[in-house]
Amino acid sequence: MTGADTPKPAIICPVTGADDWVLVKSYDARPEGETDFGFDPYRRDLYVSPSTGHVVNRHAMDLNDLYSGDYWDRTYGGGRMAQVFDRIMGLPADKSDNRGRVDYIASQWGRRGAAGTLLDVGSGLAVFPAAMHAAGWQSTALDPDPRSARHAEEKAGVEGLVADFMKDELDRRFDLVTFNKVLEHVPDPVAMLERAKAVLRPDGAVYVELPDGEGALAAAGPDREEFFIEHYCAFSAVSYAMLARRAGFRLDCLERLVEPSGKYTLRGFLSLERPS
Repeated sequence: MTGADTPKPAIICPVTGADDWVLVKSYDARPEGETDFGFDPYRRDLYVSPSTGHVVNRHAMDLNDLYSGDYWDRTYGGGRMAQVFDRIMGLPADKSDNRGRVDYIASQWGRRGAAGTLLDVGSGLAVFPAAMHAAGWQSTALDPDPRSARHAEEKAGVEGLVADFMKDELDRRFDLVTFNKVLEHVPDPVAMLERAKAVLRPDGAVYVELPDGEGALAAAGPDREEFFIEHYCAFSAVSYAMLARRAGFRLDCLERLVEPSGKYTLRGFLSLERPS
């Protein structure tokens, strides 16, 4: 049975509203490189919407506890978080995704003025807020795990904030709110992006970086990290723009690139929509 012949799944996409899903590939085992989260049996399907280029994972495996303490221990325990931080921060500029990210933001933000306050949502290793701090930004690394927040302060040298971005109310506003490969990890990326309005200064901006599923499928096929199980979806230029609009933002600029690590990426700046 071909992808076109496969019955369409009943997927309600919060980003695009598309219903023209076509099967890309079915998996009954983890592709090479995907983290073993202990799912047994393992079964998932990867679909693409031809009209929008948006890609979604469809499966019955429970991802609710994917980023629990056990995940943190397996990924970063035993001092591995500090080791990975040092390795990434030590990469030469031409081989560093993080350095390219900081340079891109500097090129876009320079039109607005001097560096200001930054909130990085879902910071994890905190390599990005650390590099932004070195570039003159007052950086805050938000993460729900207190160990990540402590790492941000003790190792990355920035403020660590323990919070659930979707539930907790923050008492500050920031010049720049950033989502670096975060929104694909949540079931409703529109709702999460929309939350940024509450912590963004009126003249501020949002930086969003997402996996380019459209580019990856066209150039490299489906067995890539852009489509691993921890990603609910991967984006296209069209679905990136739809995400911004549905969350109430104006898309100021959008870039498609292959990063030094080989990741297919979409990145851009958003501003608050002004009432007409």
